[in-house]
Amino acid sequence: GQLRAGQVIRREAGPLEPLSPREMEVLTLLAEGLSNQEIAERLTIARGTAKNHVSNFLSKLDARDRTQAVLRAQKIGLL
Repeated sequence: GQLRAGQVIRREAGPLEPLSPREMEVLTLLAEGLSNQEIAERLTIARGTAKNHVSNFLSKLDARDRTQAVLRAQKIGLL
């Protein structure tokens, strides 16, 4: 279908899907500058699991990298 203005605004206004509580924990630690390995150690999860959470919220926030995800999350009030 045709793209409507509201859809574009929604992308800037918030995530495409809500972030899970665990994704929020990972995003918060990522914003503190922690690596996937450090996040995994802090949350006692596997490094691959931390990486999956990062991939999930990159997609949900329509961000191309970790920095953009943090900036978008700050802009929309998630952080």
